[in-house]
Amino acid sequence: MRKISLSLLIALSFFIQFAHGQRALTKDERMAWWREAKFGMFIHWGVYAQFAGVYKGHEQLRGGAEWIMNRSKIPVAEYQEMAKSFNPTKYNPDAWVKMAKDAGMKYLIITAKHHDGFALFNSKASKWDITDATPYGKDLLKPLAEACKKYGLKLGFYYSQAQDWNNPGGSAARKEMREGWANPDSTKIDAYTLANKGHWDPAQQTKTFDQYIDEVAVPQVKELMTNYGDIAVLWWDTPTNMTDEAALKLQNALKTQPQIITNDRLKRPNFPGDTKTPEQKIPNQAELDGMDWETCMTMNGTWGFRTADHKWKSSETLIRNLVDIASKGGNYLLNVGPKPDGTFPEESVQRLSDIGKWMKVNSEAIYGTKASPLAPLDWGRCTRKETKKGTVLYLSVFNWPKDGVLVVPGLKNKVLSASLLAKGKGKVSTQRKGDELLITVPQEAPDAVASVIRLELEGTVEHHVTDQPKKEMKTGALD
Repeated sequence: MRKISLSLLIALSFFIQFAHGQRALTKDERMAWWREAKFGMFIHWGVYAQFAGVYKGHEQLRGGAEWIMNRSKIPVAEYQEMAKSFNPTKYNPDAWVKMAKDAGMKYLIITAKHHDGFALFNSKASKWDITDATPYGKDLLKPLAEACKKYGLKLGFYYSQAQDWNNPGGSAARKEMREGWANPDSTKIDAYTLANKGHWDPAQQTKTFDQYIDEVAVPQVKELMTNYGDIAVLWWDTPTNMTDEAALKLQNALKTQPQIITNDRLKRPNFPGDTKTPEQKIPNQAELDGMDWETCMTMNGTWGFRTADHKWKSSETLIRNLVDIASKGGNYLLNVGPKPDGTFPEESVQRLSDIGKWMKVNSEAIYGTKASPLAPLDWGRCTRKETKKGTVLYLSVFNWPKDGVLVVPGLKNKVLSASLLAKGKGKVSTQRKGDELLITVPQEAPDAVASVIRLELEGTVEHHVTDQPKKEMKTGALD
């Protein structure tokens, strides 16, 4: 084979960089599918599912079940021993992705590596992964990536870049022993974690943070970016003790996926990413600042699987959350915590089915919509689309009017058409009364959770300007 000269290699390198630069997408181009999608599935899964919120017979006293290693101060060797029982033989990624699709979700983000450092993929950078540490022995992400491609869902990876409680050198947010269980040695343990940057086991500190970044985090992110096809999102989490230098290395590891979208949790404030990430809450109007945002939320009280958590939100609440978030211009990332055998909890399956039935009729009021231009509505929410003719408003009615007349204040545009998205459930008509639009509706609501009226209007709808003082959007814990 003919040797290529150094000068030619340099020339080729510049050509590739130039060509790559020519193909670089703008932020709007990268964000286009995400802004259209509105609805995604979050999946928290790992060895913590095997504990299911219980350590030595003690229920974890605070926080999500995925935090059990830290909050209960489980030694590294003991936690890794539990991986020998993690054998998800009922894992069916095709069924997972189909459930997400049937629920109306357009993308899926899974915990490729959570704070316990356990990788759901075959990593060459650490043996603390599904293929080396468990009897299952197979990469969990490859068949999931294939299923996402089959069903047309975008795939994203959650990656805990700073916290890692098993790979030496990783950070550990300090949590007091009282958040785990009533350990008689709590005072001694709390003193140790205070003196050791949150760590509770000497095995966690045999390497430096910089070594962890260089030897585990950066190589694993590169593996995720090269072994699973197109990756739509990299969802960082908790920049505990992160440095700008480490953040730059991790950001650089994404360069093979130039279309990728990232969130605001890599390193604050210098690495804002593309999306804000309010956690377990929906922002109010005063917190909206024109930035792209995504509320991540559990169906019950915990991200990871926990046998004792029965605080399930109703399907009605989840559907109305989706509508509320869309009405404010955000996305909804709704979590499932699979069981250790690889199946979804039945309560999650039922709620996904209920959301899917609603979306089958009403998804037009969610996908590709923008925030409501109207003042807050006491009977429901509004989303909008701009068209060549003017504007389409989707009025999602939570509280159906008992007198058969829905009042929309401050809407002055000429109505071109009005109809229910639920076909065959009756007709609606409109008339004006001063600055109000009155919509006559059937006596019975087509859907008790949220019935949608589609209004086609002439021109652009005037935006209601809130006089509320602006507040900063809270977007997730720093630990």
